[in-house]
Amino acid sequence: MASRFLNCCCIFPTRPTGDHDTPARTDKNEVAIDNRSMPYCVGRWLPSDQAILDRWLQKQIKEVDGKAQPEPLNPVVQSFKDAIESSAELTMFFNEMFTETPTTKRSQTSQSEVRNYHHMLQLMNNILLQAPEYNPDGPSVVVSMYAILYKQAGTTGGYAAFLNTTVNFHLKKILNTWAKFLMSPSSCYVLTTDGWLSNQCIEKMGGNFEEQFVCDPSKPHYGFTSWDDFFTRQARPNARPIAHPDDDKVIVNACESAPLRVERNASKHGKFWIKGQPYNLKFMLANEPLADRFVGGTVYQGFLDIYYYHRWHSPVNGKIVKAYVQDGTYYSEPLIKDHFDQGYLAEVQTRAIIAIEADNPYIGLMCFVAIGMVEVSSCDITVTEGQWVKKGQQLGMFHFGGSTHCLIFRPGVELKFDFHGGKPGPTATKVLVNSKLATVPE
Repeated sequence: MASRFLNCCCIFPTRPTGDHDTPARTDKNEVAIDNRSMPYCVGRWLPSDQAILDRWLQKQIKEVDGKAQPEPLNPVVQSFKDAIESSAELTMFFNEMFTETPTTKRSQTSQSEVRNYHHMLQLMNNILLQAPEYNPDGPSVVVSMYAILYKQAGTTGGYAAFLNTTVNFHLKKILNTWAKFLMSPSSCYVLTTDGWLSNQCIEKMGGNFEEQFVCDPSKPHYGFTSWDDFFTRQARPNARPIAHPDDDKVIVNACESAPLRVERNASKHGKFWIKGQPYNLKFMLANEPLADRFVGGTVYQGFLDIYYYHRWHSPVNGKIVKAYVQDGTYYSEPLIKDHFDQGYLAEVQTRAIIAIEADNPYIGLMCFVAIGMVEVSSCDITVTEGQWVKKGQQLGMFHFGGSTHCLIFRPGVELKFDFHGGKPGPTATKVLVNSKLATVPE
């Protein structure tokens, strides 16, 4: 019998679907999206196969439940627990989400289900000293915290809880604590030749690893000092050549990413919570007044695979006008079946917003938006306002993995996109960073 896949339109599985493919759909003013069931979520951050997720969760639950006494909670997790229990609203949300959580025939026992929010906190506490492990036998579970929460996030109680400001404040503290571990040498235990540095995994990263990236195979862990050091690995100078560096008509790919979506005539107030969500420029750009300058313009979105290079580069020559990180949610999902999550997340997730005044006056002001997802929400900007950048120069990076990004152009800017033989959608193939993405007229 075929495995039942979860409907993963981005990195998140949501509510279960049937075993049949969903036909491709075309939204008005945008490129067709081929939204079919796949054996992993877009970007391969989390398996879509429920059985793989169940086995991973069973292992975590066994570790937590097998202890004679529950481990004391890390202070940041304890603080989160205190916040839940000191608020009638949050107590209701966190109890309701477990009441509403659907079960499947394969995962309806306590051995493979998170039972309540107390159990959830113990599991989160356990993850704080773990790095994501590579699974040679199938899709890896990389967003470990989300793998504990994904069923609850898809409920009405979870939707309310994970939009709550207090909840996101405490989640940020928990994720920052985990980040310290992922930046420490203790996280290197997964960087082995039968793990993330195995031949099998290196092939998924494009092969010729030492020729592509700054590393030293003669050293332990190829010279990487932590899980995060591996995931923010630097490309060697000639590994990602800049397309037409002296031609200001050519716009290059800002991230190593696969094309996902193009929307023309973008709206300032699009209803991003509905099915077939248009982009909402006001929220994408965090209520910045400059959003008005892009109304009616074009939004391009691409997504990053777990195995891709995770640093951002400038798509044009120009001056940095704005550069800041907007805090957002971490585990919020809209309550829409068959929804296209990446558009929603572009408005509510933690994101880096970088506005660039291109040297080419025809392009003029444009925006790059790096969008973090779930625990992959640490957006690190490495340029400053007022700085002039060359096409292909580093702008920043995602920590602990990757996510998705958007380029936003003013109305009237004619763009001829080059998807290198592919077409946008969740099954698209990657376009290397610094490769030609689009051209504008003379």
